[in-house]
Amino acid sequence: MNPFKRSPPPHPHDDPRYPVHKTDDQWRAELDPMQYQVARQAATERAFSGKYWDHFAPGTYACVGCGTPLFESGTKFDAGCGWPSYWQPINSEVVERVVDETHGMVRIEVRCNHCGTHLGHVFPDGPQPTGERFCINSAAIDFKPAE
Repeated sequence: MNPFKRSPPPHPHDDPRYPVHKTDDQWRAELDPMQYQVARQAATERAFSGKYWDHFAPGTYACVGCGTPLFESGTKFDAGCGWPSYWQPINSEVVERVVDETHGMVRIEVRCNHCGTHLGHVFPDGPQPTGERFCINSAAIDFKPAE
């Protein structure tokens, strides 16, 4: 195995494999400029700038692109990083993990498995029971309060 061989580029955020399809014009009409940059262009909001980094009300965090429930508030924790952090998604089917080799590093990007929205990245430095930290952009999620 060649350690210098690069992985194939990840499939695009508008890949036809995702069940939810929208045109670029539809995405731009439905999302504000920051949401569009994060969700469709894999941008990252500044640390401590998003509306959910220090939000701990009971409820569910859903994809801004399609409304799929992604994370429960009970799995949210303060990682001190400035972005909403969760130790697991609602289930393994709602998120997709994609190798991200941008910015001179290798990370695991997390996307909504229904519409391809870029959510953030997952790191192996979270609390138990998973040991994972899903570091998510506030601009990629909406909060639904518990009833």
